[in-house]
Formats: sequence, structure tokens, C-alpha cells
Amino acid sequence: MLYSLIDILGTIAFAISGVLVAMDKRLDVFGVFIIAFVTAVGGGTLRDVLIGNTPVGWMTQPNYTVIIIITVILSILFAGRLKHFRKSLFLFDTIGIGLYTMIGIQKGLDAGLMPIMCIALGIMTACFGGVIRDILCNEIPVIFRREIYATVCILGGGVYFLMLQFPVNRDIPYITGIICIIVLRLLAVKFKIALPGIYPK
Repeated sequence: MLYSLIDILGTIAFAISGVLVAMDKRLDVFGVFIIAFVTAVGGGTLRDVLIGNTPVGWMTQPNYTVIIIITVILSILFAGRLKHFRKSLFLFDTIGIGLYTMIGIQKGLDAGLMPIMCIALGIMTACFGGVIRDILCNEIPVIFRREIYATVCILGGGVYFLMLQFPVNRDIPYITGIICIIVLRLLAVKFKIALPGIYPK
């Protein structure tokens, strides 16, 4: 139940972030839906292909498409209110990477992969929908900019596997990993923490 709820919340969060970017680019309704769709399912599609889980999830479970359609409609209807939040895109994107990182890690565990590969799958699940979104909208993907993004996914995944070593309810490490990713990204942006850049002299 927890896994399904987090999957739904992640889909909604990324779909909203896709809608916001598409509206900023003044795309039509179809364009807005496409950007929201690829943002929400792009990372999960890549993950499923890599682990051989085909047909991919959204093809066999139409509830993903229904959730995205409803999210797009509601986001368009309440676009005016969403725009009042200056950092709404950042917020929904941050929530999305927190939720989807753990979903990717869980998929890796289900496939019998070792922890480092599970974390890699988590990063792909969390980040590559946004990469596709930004490329289609002619933006430099967030993951390639000088701000903490994929790094917090790695740290959150590490916290998750560390907590699995303790005798606690399995939901606790899962939720802790999500909170860790969201909080670390918020703190990194607030205090302008970034990885060092490499520039030619």
C-alpha cells in the first residue's frame, strides 16, 4: 500500500512539474500533456527497459495515464493559483525525485540487484523524466546544472540501505530515504550548496 501510494504521489508531482514547464513555454494543450506524460513516466520507462521489465509499467497499468490526464486537467484549471507559488516547479520536482528515487531502488531490489545498482536505478527513475522534459523544452537539464540533484538521490539511497541494517519496520527506511532526499535538496538550494564546476583556464 505504501509503495503504491508513493508511486501515485510521484507521478502526480512530476506531471505537475511537466505542466508548469510546458506552460512557461506557452505550449498548446496537447504539448502540455505530452511534456507532463514524459516527465512522469520517462525515468520509469528507462528503468523498466534496463531491468527487462517489459512491457513497461504505464503500458500494462492504464491508471498511470488516467492519473496524468486528471493531473494535467486540474493543473491547467488551477494554473493561476500554481503560478502564485514562485518556487512551485522546484517544490514539485524535489518531491518527485524523492519519491521516485525510492521507487527505483525498490524495483532494483525486486530484480535482485546489488545496492549500488539499485541506487543507480533510483537516480535514473528520479532524474531522466526531468531530463527528457528539459530537452524537449529546450532547457539545460537540471541534473547537469551546478546544483545538488542526483547527489541527494545517492545520499538518500545510502541512508535507506544503512537503515535496513537495523531491526526496524521496513517502511521506516523507505520513508526516511524520501525525507532525506527532499530535505537535503531544499537545504542545498537554500544555502546555495553546489558541486565544484570545472572550467578551462
